[in-house]
Order: sequence, then C-alpha cells, then structure tokens
Amino acid sequence: EKRTMTLIEKNGYHDSVYINAAKIFQGIHTEKCKDRILVRYGDDSVSPLLTFKDEYSQRISYELAFNALKYQDLLEEILLDSCCYPCQSIPDDLTSLLVVMLYDLQDRKFQAREVFDEGEPVAEVRKIEHYLYSFRTKLAAALARCRITHDALSIECILPETIRKQQQRASALPLCVWINTFKISLQDVFRDLKKKGFTKVETVSDFDHYTYCMDQHCHDVLFFPSSLKEELLNLDLFADCKLLLQ
Repeated sequence: EKRTMTLIEKNGYHDSVYINAAKIFQGIHTEKCKDRILVRYGDDSVSPLLTFKDEYSQRISYELAFNALKYQDLLEEILLDSCCYPCQSIPDDLTSLLVVMLYDLQDRKFQAREVFDEGEPVAEVRKIEHYLYSFRTKLAAALARCRITHDALSIECILPETIRKQQQRASALPLCVWINTFKISLQDVFRDLKKKGFTKVETVSDFDHYTYCMDQHCHDVLFFPSSLKEELLNLDLFADCKLLLQ
C-alpha cells in the first residue's frame, strides 16, 4: 500500500494538530479595539505548552494557525453572521479552537473530517467539530454572502492587496528541501528522483517542471519548483523523512 504524507491533509488533521494550532493562534491573533470586540478569545497571558508528534505535525499546526490569522476577520464575520457565535456552551478559551477548525472546515468545503486512528480523541476537538458541523449549512451560507458582498470568486480574493501580493511572491519561490543524511545518501536520493522522472539542473533558472537543483553552498539542500509541492509530499522519500520540506 502506498504511503503518503498528504492523506491526512486532504481529509482533516489529527486532534493534536487542531489543539496545537489553536494554542499558536491564541498567542498571535489580532487584538481588536475594546469598542470593536465582538469575538472574545480568553486569556493568552500564559505561554502555551506545545507537544508535536513529529516534524510534519509541527509544520501543519503552524500553517493552520497562520492561515486562521490571515483570515481572522473573515472567519469571525462568518461565525457572527451564521449565529454560530456566541454560544453559551463554548467558553472564550475555546474560541481559538473554534476559529482554527472553522478555517479547516471551509477549506474542506464543509465536508466531514475522516477520523484516523491516533489513540485517545481530544474531547474539546470533538466537541467543537460536532458543533461546527451542525451549523455547516448556515456557515456555508454566511461564507457565500461574504463572497457576494466582496464580489470575490474565492476567499483569497477577499484578502487585502498587500497580503495577496505577498502570497503571490511566496508561491513563486522554489521549494527548499533538506536531505536527511542520517537516513539516506545523496547519491541514493539522486537515483530515486531519477527513477521518479526528475532531472537535475544547474540552477533554479533552469527549472522546467520535473527538475531540481542543488544549493550552491549546502550540499545536502535541494530546490524544486513550487508547483511540485503536492507531488513531492506523495513520494516515499518524504513519507520516510529522508527528504524534509523546509
């Protein structure tokens, strides 16, 4: 059976990812002026204790938290417009989890998460998940109204122009990959990539889809075209942590 690193990403994440992402978001969310506060996030004076299962979970947790931050205003608007928030049964210290999981739910087109066997479930995650899913129709309608208001084809179009330009620049940057020489040699990596149809070129300016090049200063660092991210993460080299995306 083929192993991939993107299977979880397409169907939702492990409970621990949501918990860590919520803790990160709690510390970085944008504080509103007192007269503009409609969504309350509880106390964030204590630094959260983060426990990651592996490097992939850590990366996904931060990515999820920063996506929630990027769309914080939109997510809050959806929660309020759908009447999903406020809710007496959800305390302020779970609002960050609510926002983070709402971002993920809309990213999955409001489809149910596929729950994977990962040990004991986290009660707070399952509670918020069930609550949001029970509101999925109203949440989707609120998102649609927001897009109509902003005349936006997608939520990316609702972002301020400065952030959209930053995203465009970031998406054009080549992917930086570290070779885990504790698990595999450089020559074995080159051989495996060649079998997968990749061609080694001299510099990033020579990129032409299934190509890659070595860093000029670090012999164990490779660069790939940004368009190949999804395909790269499906390689056994990444699933086995022989290659690590930076």
